[in-house]
Amino acid sequence: MGNCLKSSALKVDATQSSHTPSGASRPSTKTSRSSVPSSLTISSYSGASNSENLPTPRTEGEILGSPNLKGFTFNELKNATRNFRPDSLLGEGGFGYVFKGWIDENTLTAAKPGLGMVVAVKKLKPDGFQGHKEWLTEVNYLGQLHHPNLVKLIGYCLEGENRLLVYEFMPKGSLENHLFRMGPQPLSWAVRMKVAIGAARGLSFLHDAESQVIYRDFKASNILLDAEFNAKLSDFGLAKAGPTGDRTHVSTQVMGTQGYAAPEYVATGRLSAKSDVYSFGVVLLELLSGRRAIDTTKVGLEQNLVEWARPYLGDKRKVFRIMDTKLGGQYPQKGSFMASNVALQCLNNEAKVRPPMSEVLATLEEIEAPKSASKLSHLNRTSDQSPVRKSLLRKHHSPLHFTPNASPSPSHRQAP
Repeated sequence: MGNCLKSSALKVDATQSSHTPSGASRPSTKTSRSSVPSSLTISSYSGASNSENLPTPRTEGEILGSPNLKGFTFNELKNATRNFRPDSLLGEGGFGYVFKGWIDENTLTAAKPGLGMVVAVKKLKPDGFQGHKEWLTEVNYLGQLHHPNLVKLIGYCLEGENRLLVYEFMPKGSLENHLFRMGPQPLSWAVRMKVAIGAARGLSFLHDAESQVIYRDFKASNILLDAEFNAKLSDFGLAKAGPTGDRTHVSTQVMGTQGYAAPEYVATGRLSAKSDVYSFGVVLLELLSGRRAIDTTKVGLEQNLVEWARPYLGDKRKVFRIMDTKLGGQYPQKGSFMASNVALQCLNNEAKVRPPMSEVLATLEEIEAPKSASKLSHLNRTSDQSPVRKSLLRKHHSPLHFTPNASPSPSHRQAP
């Protein structure tokens, strides 16, 4: 399944109901492209390849006029998906439905099933979670941001009450499906680390852009996988521009998914990049344990993954208790300990103590390739040219420090 669907998990808004969130206007049956005077204050992103320096705030016309996106007609997408037939359905979420479609690679016009390029077409429900403002936010961000670990938005359709998005097809579906819903073949340790690293690269790219982007809805169902299990972040409807100047956060209505949202954000509405870091820690814990962030089928403390796992994280003698039994013990002890330590630091209740995603990424890359890291150990010991290594091993100044007996091997930092 190559879905781009939004999880129907409980939202952390005030009502926790399945209607369109406040601030995301629900499309009217009489709405037309020219009658919705929407605008979004989003800066340009110099860190994004192929991005453009567009003025702020951007109007709806400027967002939809992106040269990187194709404007589809509703009839074109009906033809591409065989009239949205049930056997083309890839998935369903609170926002609506995702259908499999085919378009010509060169002209991007509808093609016959089995011919041309496969795409995923997301069709919003008028009464779903995602309203016009969220739909426009996604077009705005993915129309400008381009990175190997962000899902590619090909185009959109805005016609009457119809709002659709056309994405690249992700044949392996979502991480959530593989961790919690798939058949007997579990994800191996190597694949889990590959997914964690890909997702970390996507977040690090967003956070380190000149105009920072806070993803705000990082969770397993929003991490899509291609044929080689490369992870890509999808669904940017809740993304937010990061703080500017001397500000440390932006204040906004609390939106997201229960179990993944950072505690300080839920309590105060203060959103920062460190909120994404907390959410990443939850997903990393899901990868290690094979358990959901919130599991109501369990009892007591075990319903909340973070609270259940916290006493075992960062302890060499206890970390095995959280590891997914479906792995059958096929994982490196040192690697699992280091990964649990990363999760522990990301899940710190104090936002300022959490590491930046760049440090999280560097450590995860080290876990994935310990052999290549050890080959470079002599060079790194004799060279002062690795700021990442200095940051990771400076125990009293880096949030990602380890106990002396588990100090990470020197590593060559790969670019995100």
